Amino acid sequence: MATVYNLHPDTPQNRQVEKIRDALRSGAVMLYPTDTVYAIGCDLNAKSAVERVRQIKQLSSDKPLTFLCSSLSNISEYAQVSDSAYRLIKRLIPGPYTFILPATKAVPRLVMNPKRKTTGIRVPEHGISQALLQSLGNPIISTSATTVAQAETKMAQVELFDQLDKLVDLIIDDERTSVGYQMSTILDLTETEPQVVAPRG
Repeated sequence: MATVYNLHPDTPQNRQVEKIRDALRSGAVMLYPTDTVYAIGCDLNAKSAVERVRQIKQLSSDKPLTFLCSSLSNISEYAQVSDSAYRLIKRLIPGPYTFILPATKAVPRLVMNPKRKTTGIRVPEHGISQALLQSLGNPIISTSATTVAQAETKMAQVELFDQLDKLVDLIIDDERTSVGYQMSTILDLTETEPQVVAPRG
C-alpha cells in the first residue's frame, strides 16, 4: 500500500514536502496533483523509478516522458531555448503548456524521444508541484494518471487513489474531491514557427 500525504494545495507543509523529497531521491514513484491532471511521477534522475513509471503507464521505451521544471532558467538547463522560444515560454509560464524542445545532455536518454533528441517540459502553476520541485532541486516526471475513458466518466479522486494504491509508493492528497481533467497544450518549439501538437496530461 502507498503512503498517503495530505498537503494543503496552496501552502503545503514543509515537513511533509521534505519527507516526499527524500523518498523521491530514494527512487519512489508517486501519484500527485498538478495544475492540469493528477500525474504519476518520480525524480527525473532516478532511473529505476522512471522505468517503473513506464511500466505503470505501459509506455514503450521510444515514447518520450514529459517532466516539470520549476522555472524558465531551470528549463534552459535541460533544453536548448532559442530567443523566440524564450520569449514565448516566458509569456506562458507558469501554466498548462508543454514545450517540445531540443534536449541537452542533462536529459536522461530514458525520458527523451530517441529519434528526435527532444524533450517535453512544463512549468506548473501549482503550489504542491512547485514546492516539490524547489525541495528536490531537479525536475519531476509528469505523465497523466488518467486515461481518456476515465476522463469521460469524471472519476472521483478516491477511485483514482484506489486504482493506483498498489502501483505507486506515495499518494499526495490535495483535498480535492474530484480529479482534474484539464490537459496541457503541447507546443513544438523545435521549428522556426511554434506548432500546436495535441493535449497532454
